[in-house]
Amino acid sequence: MTFRTLGADHRFSELSSTKIAEQLRTLRAGEPLSILALSGGGAGGAFGAGAVAGLTRAGTRPTFDVVTGVSAGALVAPYAFLGPAWDAQLLEAFTGAGGDNLLQSRGLGVMFGSSLYSGRPLQQLIDTYVSDAMIRAVAREADKGRLLLVATTDVASGEPVVWDLGAIAKNGGPSARKLFRDVLVASASVPGMFPPVIIRIDEDGLVHDQAHVDGAATLPFFVPPAFLHPTPGVLGAHRTSVFVIVDGSLGEAARTTRLTARSILSRSILAGLNHLLLTTLELTAATAQLDGADLQYSSLPTRYPLSETFDFSAKIRRPLLRYAYECAQAGRFWTAFPRTDPDNDALHSMVQTQPLPCPADDPFFGYLATR
Repeated sequence: MTFRTLGADHRFSELSSTKIAEQLRTLRAGEPLSILALSGGGAGGAFGAGAVAGLTRAGTRPTFDVVTGVSAGALVAPYAFLGPAWDAQLLEAFTGAGGDNLLQSRGLGVMFGSSLYSGRPLQQLIDTYVSDAMIRAVAREADKGRLLLVATTDVASGEPVVWDLGAIAKNGGPSARKLFRDVLVASASVPGMFPPVIIRIDEDGLVHDQAHVDGAATLPFFVPPAFLHPTPGVLGAHRTSVFVIVDGSLGEAARTTRLTARSILSRSILAGLNHLLLTTLELTAATAQLDGADLQYSSLPTRYPLSETFDFSAKIRRPLLRYAYECAQAGRFWTAFPRTDPDNDALHSMVQTQPLPCPADDPFFGYLATR
């Protein structure tokens, strides 16, 4: 895996994740790494947002050395990276009314355009929250060696591109803010629903335009494998810690789907994403186990009533955010992989007494973590 980074000369280059991991370990001077990965999931992004703020309230939120985000998770990632001081802005971003009008029809333009909906409302919404203050704050944290990474999909090649947003922020000025915003918009632009985002690239003196869409089209979430390798001199309880938040469900019960273009497209995207998410989680967990890293994950229980993944209205987002916030605050959010106590009496008690269990109490997660 390589990262696309922006140098002081405003030119892009591709850096090996192995080299970056080595630099990060050198800066950490033998201390364990903490990594947070946030997946895609449409309106399910409110799940990740609520969880991050709930972990702050519980006092269990680490200072993540690396934060990665894809699609809706990419919109949570800068706030998770910047820390508790930005929780108020995070909650406002995911509970405000701005998301109610994201799906703005293109009218007859859909016959000749690249998407069902206009991309302007999404761009305007993200532009509201990607402030100059955020760019400066990300740059300060990047100067400490921490990494904020967001993935998009290059339309031409069909390959994922991982952007180093910290390097972009360190360039400063309006152009850095615009590029930072455009990468976030592209990562959240579901193919077919929102149009691609055109990003101008200067590589080796050659300038060209690239079209980018939702990172979840190729990566449901990502944890660079090089970051999981053991750190020399770090053993036992001080191993690398990986936290994965899936902004949706890893499994889904059968349900009736309306025979409309939006419903069929939404259902098809969700089905493909669920299969890819589960496979990626199992592969990441296996790699972490081989490298001696600890992995914990969380996802929406299949029983959570998220009726429409691409319904971005506040009536969908606010209850979901509150649910994740309360579960994280109560310490019932994470499931360890592999799980060591699938028959724990407390778990069964929670399942029996709660109408809707928290992610840590869902029996499916316990089964998944032990198989």
